Amino acid sequence: MTTTTPKSEAEVEGRAAQAPPASVHSWFWRYWAGSSISRVGSAVTTVALPLAALGLAHASSFAVGAVTAASFAAWALIGLPAGVLVGRLPLRETQIAMDLVRAAALASVPVAWWVASVTVTQLVVVALVVGLASVVFDVGNSTMLPFLVGKEELTARNSLTSATEAVTTLAGPSLGGALVQAVGAAVSIVVDVFSYLISAFLLRDVPRPPRVAPADGPDRRTIRASIREGWQYLMREPIQRANLWYATAINFVCGALTALTPLFLVRTLSLTPAAVGAVMATEGVGSLLGASLTPRLTRRVGTGRAVVGAALALPLSCALLPIAGHGWGVAAFILGNAAFAATVVVASIVARTYRQVATPTELLPRVMATVRFVSWGVIPLGALAAGAVASWDGPRVALWGSAVAALAVPVAVLASPIRTRRDLAEA
Repeated sequence: MTTTTPKSEAEVEGRAAQAPPASVHSWFWRYWAGSSISRVGSAVTTVALPLAALGLAHASSFAVGAVTAASFAAWALIGLPAGVLVGRLPLRETQIAMDLVRAAALASVPVAWWVASVTVTQLVVVALVVGLASVVFDVGNSTMLPFLVGKEELTARNSLTSATEAVTTLAGPSLGGALVQAVGAAVSIVVDVFSYLISAFLLRDVPRPPRVAPADGPDRRTIRASIREGWQYLMREPIQRANLWYATAINFVCGALTALTPLFLVRTLSLTPAAVGAVMATEGVGSLLGASLTPRLTRRVGTGRAVVGAALALPLSCALLPIAGHGWGVAAFILGNAAFAATVVVASIVARTYRQVATPTELLPRVMATVRFVSWGVIPLGALAAGAVASWDGPRVALWGSAVAALAVPVAVLASPIRTRRDLAEA
């Protein structure tokens, strides 16, 4: 089968030539600040929304899984066309609009709590609307970054972005758990509403990146043809294809753990909301560690070997979660949660950086969207499967099932050309 090399030297130089001038680089920090503040609120809601389902709507284990699944189902619904739309719409204005949509959807939860009552159906709808807007926003964010910084800065900026996500993941759940215990889940969601409004305000002056897909004219392709072109590129290029499949396996497990963690901590280990937030925040510790070490790790051992090491460590970290118990036994969950997050972040940074550098500019939004559609599209499947197993045989058994499913990650990596390469970009 004919394979496609990542990019020719001329194409790479062309991407570098399109990098913004130094005076524009400062806008990266406004872009970064808006995204970071938004993530703080989202991390709060990661705790507040499941606890709202458990406490305000008295949801079953499966219903909690359904709320979690709805948050990510949007990738299965619009993940593929999102890349085409991002390429054809004004990017900055689209990002601002998605922030405002998410703020409005989440604001309905405290309003419903104030005037009536919160239901599982409402929480599922809110999670779905927020997810739909987040699909477009996330594809746009990944597309915008290469236009705000030069090619040589992408690994560092992606590491900074991942480190920031780790800090917000660390602080957000702790803040969310404390807020839920102090003022209730519905009021806590107000924090996320304000975070999206602040993000929209900060993004209003970020320079408009050039569109990377033709908006009109005789060369305009149909949405279906544009989607197919992005998919074919991913399937032809062996490293891109391998990155896609191991990311899909990781995200299936992530979906399962997102649904199971609050259930296991509340109903099996009997932790308070504040303690749940503190334990979930250890994911941020691991993410921060992984993001901080990735640039040094990839320089020392290479990007390919870093991915192999992360893939082998991931199932081992996942296996620590179900052995946790009461009292000091929760330390096993804390260690496994942090280690799992660290391995995921290392693999994610390496794959995202390779994708941004290796993909032709005009294909980047479609490739980003296709990867998210496939890999994030399985997150609701993981959440629903975990919720069903937990309803049938308890959260602990479901966590063991997740650990078994995590074995698919090293299988996907070791069955690909990544296992023989020190660096992913080796031709």
